[in-house]
Amino acid sequence: MQFFWFIPTYGDGRYLGSDNGARAATPAYYKQVAVAADDLGFDGVLLPTGRSCDDPWVTASSLIPVTKRLKFLVAVRPGLMSPTLAARMASAFDRQSDGRLLINVVTGGDPEELEADGLFLGHDERYKLTDEFVSVWRSLLSRETVTLDGRYVKVNKAVNWLPPVQRPHPPVFFGGSSPAAIEVASRHADYYLTWGEPLEQVKSKLEQVRRSAEAAGRTVKFGIRLHIIVRETEAEAWEAADRLIRHLDQETIDKAQQVYARMDSHGQQRMTATHNGDRSNLVIGPNLWSGIGLVRGGAGTALVGDPSQIAERMREYAVLGIDTIILSGYPHLEEAYRTAELLFPLFKASSNGEAIDSKKDAVVGRGETIAYSFKPGSGR
Repeated sequence: MQFFWFIPTYGDGRYLGSDNGARAATPAYYKQVAVAADDLGFDGVLLPTGRSCDDPWVTASSLIPVTKRLKFLVAVRPGLMSPTLAARMASAFDRQSDGRLLINVVTGGDPEELEADGLFLGHDERYKLTDEFVSVWRSLLSRETVTLDGRYVKVNKAVNWLPPVQRPHPPVFFGGSSPAAIEVASRHADYYLTWGEPLEQVKSKLEQVRRSAEAAGRTVKFGIRLHIIVRETEAEAWEAADRLIRHLDQETIDKAQQVYARMDSHGQQRMTATHNGDRSNLVIGPNLWSGIGLVRGGAGTALVGDPSQIAERMREYAVLGIDTIILSGYPHLEEAYRTAELLFPLFKASSNGEAIDSKKDAVVGRGETIAYSFKPGSGR
């Protein structure tokens, strides 16, 4: 099992939907979180992308010299950058970090934000563009000369002169719940990412991806993106979850939900359906809480409980094939320590890299766009 953490490049805080206890988005704070994640033993960090976030490539580059082994999951944006430029950026980062780059392919799900960045394509068209983009990107980093006269991407005799450290290219992570997204993921993803949905929904989605990948003659690994609220006791964990949204009023929730309603992201629609803007019934599965999604776009669910409960829920996801868990918690610096101190002792690395539950000695093992309804750096 790989455990990743998160760099909050849009701001951080102790409460959602409130300026109380807010922390500004600053390079100094990003470094604190990254150094902590590196020292604590997290395998990597995800850097979000979107207009409310600091640029992930510039930010991740600044974190290379202050970390030793931490990997960086950084977004490429089809339609907002060319695949040839993205290939050169990936190669340069991978060489300068000595092979610590991971690629998060983000097609995007907010038409208003995409149009503000100059991309005017419908949902399925964006995934067709993504297919052409990643095809060129992967071929270039595999040292091929590429010519493509596609519908959305056109290049002639493109070459990437300086190869990455990782061969044939840094691993590609890809998320998306729509049929169009799953088709592209089956063709190009090394890891398919899902958000933290109830177990049966995740199982159904992963089975779709497996079938699609098998039809394409490929195999795909799986990861999940979740928040985490872990405490020494279950009661303390649920108290912390309630405290996280204690300053959140219905007006703030309604404004956030209006933003998410305009999106054509199938994943966002599935996240919204877990609560429908109603804070009265946020527990959607064993130790699975959707309160964060009331005002946070993208991943909106959290595992809530004591360490043994959290480990058990992770074990259930692992049985489905998930071997990478990307976590976050508010505030991210303190919660990185809390997660490592309370959860990591339940896991130990075996010689073949699989995750072993230290209590039962049983095998456990087998980048998102952030959209907010509030000002960057408010901590909401």
